[in-house]
This record gives sequence, C-alpha cells and structure tokens, in this order.
Amino acid sequence: MAQLTTTIRIKSIIGGSLGNLVEWYDWYIYSFLSLYFAGSFFPRADQTVQLLNTAGIFAIGFLMRPIGGWLMGTYADKKGRKTALTFSVLLMSVGSLLIALTPGYSQIGVAAPILLLLARMIQGLSVGGEYGTSATYLSEMATKKHRGFYSSFQYVTLILGQLVAAGVLVLLQKVFLTEKELHQWGWRIPFIIGALLAITVMYLRGSLAEPDAFVKETPSAERGSLKALMQHPKAVLTVVFLTMGGTVAFYSFTTYMQKFLVNTAKFSNGDATLISTLSLVVFMLVQPLFGLLSDKIGRKPLLIGFGVLGALTTVPILTKLSSTRDVWPALLLVLLALLITSAYTSINAVVKAELFPVRVRALGVGFPYAIAVSIFGGSAEALALLFKQQHHASWFYWYVSGCIAISLIAYLLMPDTKRFSKIDEEIK
Repeated sequence: MAQLTTTIRIKSIIGGSLGNLVEWYDWYIYSFLSLYFAGSFFPRADQTVQLLNTAGIFAIGFLMRPIGGWLMGTYADKKGRKTALTFSVLLMSVGSLLIALTPGYSQIGVAAPILLLLARMIQGLSVGGEYGTSATYLSEMATKKHRGFYSSFQYVTLILGQLVAAGVLVLLQKVFLTEKELHQWGWRIPFIIGALLAITVMYLRGSLAEPDAFVKETPSAERGSLKALMQHPKAVLTVVFLTMGGTVAFYSFTTYMQKFLVNTAKFSNGDATLISTLSLVVFMLVQPLFGLLSDKIGRKPLLIGFGVLGALTTVPILTKLSSTRDVWPALLLVLLALLITSAYTSINAVVKAELFPVRVRALGVGFPYAIAVSIFGGSAEALALLFKQQHHASWFYWYVSGCIAISLIAYLLMPDTKRFSKIDEEIK
C-alpha cells in the first residue's frame, strides 16, 4: 500500500466515515421523530397504538440488519469496498426519501404504513451493510502504525450522527416550527435533509480509492461466500461474543440512557437531554484517543480493560445513578460508564477486520456483528423497560454486567489482533 499517499488516505477515511454519519443520522431520526409522524401513517384512534406501530416497524428495521450485513458484506467482498459503500448510502437515501414523501393514512389508507415499513426495511439493510463494509474499508486503508486511530472514526461519526439528529430536532422544535407544524408536515424535513446528505456522500464515495488488499486479491467463486466464511468458525464466534457485551453496554448508556434518567432517576426531560448530550460529546471525542492507545499497547489490553471494568462497575454505576438527583454527579457517572465502554467501541471495528482474510473480511465483520447487535443491542432497551415494569429494574444492571463478563472470556481467549493481524499478513 506504499503508493497510497497521506492525502489519499485522509480523503478515504473522510469518505468512509461521513457515510457512517449519514447512515446513523437517518437511523436515529426515525426514533426521535416517531411521536410526530405516527399520526400520519396510522389511524387516529389511540396515540399509544400509533407509537407501538412505529416502534414495531423500528424493530423490523433491526431485524433487517443481519440480512444487510450478509448481502452487503458479500457484495463488498466480491465487487469491492468502494462500490458497496456507495450502494449502501444510496439505499439509505432511498429509504429516507420514501418516508419523507409518502402521503399519510388519510390520503392513501393502508398503503401509508406499508410504504413506511418498506422504507424502514431498506434502511435496515443499509445500516446492516454499512458497518462491516466501512469497518473493513477504514482498516484496510489505514497504515499499520495508525490502524486503530483511523478505524476509531467509525464510532466518532456514528455518535455524531446521533447528535446531529437530535440537534436538527431541537432546532425545529425551538427555533423554526411550532408543535402543530411539526405534527402536520415539519417532521418530513429531517428525512429530506438525511436523503440530501446521503446523495452528497454518495458523490464523495464515488471518487474513493479501492484498498490494495482487495485489488491484489485473486478473484474466485468463493470470495465473499458463506461457505468461505464458515472456514473461519473461530473468528465468526469471536465476533459474536466480542460484540455481545460491547453492544449491550453501548445501547444501555447511549440510546436507553435518556429514558433511564427520566423514568428511573426522575430527572426532567431537559436535564436528561443535557446529561445525555454532554456525555455523548465527550464519548465521541475520546474514541480516537483510545484508538491511538491501541496502536501503542495493542487491542487486547483495551478489550480486557473494558471487560473487567464493565463487569465490575456496571451494577454500582447504574444503582448509584438510579438514586442520583443532581445533574453533575449523574453526568460524571454516565461519563465513567461511557469511558469504560470506549475501550470497546473505539477498536471493535479494527479488531474484527484483523480477524479475517481479505476474501471474506467485509462479510466476516458485518454478518456475525449484525446478528449479535440485533439479538443483544436491539433488545437492551425493551428488556430494561420490561424489568422496570415488573419492579425489578436492578435485574437489568446484572444482565448488562453478565453480558460484558461473557465477552471478557472471549477477550481473554482471542489473540491480540495488532500482533496477529490478517491485514498485515496480506501486505508483507
């Protein structure tokens, strides 16, 4: 990869990362806006029923992610990372435009929720395919010395996408539109913004360089196939169990945290939003620092650190947080949890990419990861709320801790991929 200049690498990292931002902006904006558009797509009988319907469609989007990881991973391993990344963001644009432009239930009847479901399925395929392909691309385009640092920007842009989605909604709520306008038509604006951003990123990705590791790989019928992937069962299982604790921790301390602060800790919506936003900003900024650290000391020490600290501190942190009523102590507790989680999020992409050979790398990273996220990450919030409803909120604390402890076993048994990287074997 010596012929790739620093300028080309930086351009590639930006192009690969920005798509991730748009993907996650579009993914989260659906959740943030469901209160406003539920009445447009479902009969105006009961708002709770409307929200349950939109939540059900959100869950179906999660279930589509493994299919997206499989299809887009196969496509990326067969046709190229650049082509797959471009197609992935195109799918997201189509899904967002479909939601933004679909008439309401009062205009087209049952076709409205059907089109919403179709759009969300398309977005689920897109997000499911984006992770594995972008993780592979960023890892292959980076130099050996800075691979952890470069790949960490995947989670920087993932978190930034969530923050941008929240920021757009706040601006519409507080500055540009009334509550009535948001319910009537204003909810469509963020989806149009997401579609336009996706088209812009698609254009940028069209000029990306293809990684040398892929270009030099001899084409074969097995490249990107499930049959070829099954020749690496240990790596596949490692990805699943490596992801298990990390994804539960990530969704618990990011997407679920605002509900936890309101429902359990009894903060106001405004204070909960402040705590969540400030903690996410810090969480985003520290990702490259942990990535750099992994380039110095290896990936395994960080993963073990997350496993040990996460397993030991999750229950005390959530227990203390549940009885905290002051904003700043609560913020510090959430930050502590997210800093521990950063030892996983910052390097999980590069670790998975370094486990697989180039011919099945995108599929190997994306498919088992998407399965683990759908099972464990996608269910985290629902499980927390279920335990809360049954008056056993603390059971969820132990569940998160237990998932991290199981992942810790995988971290202890796996090799340090910085020292035993499949990517390094290919470029020697």
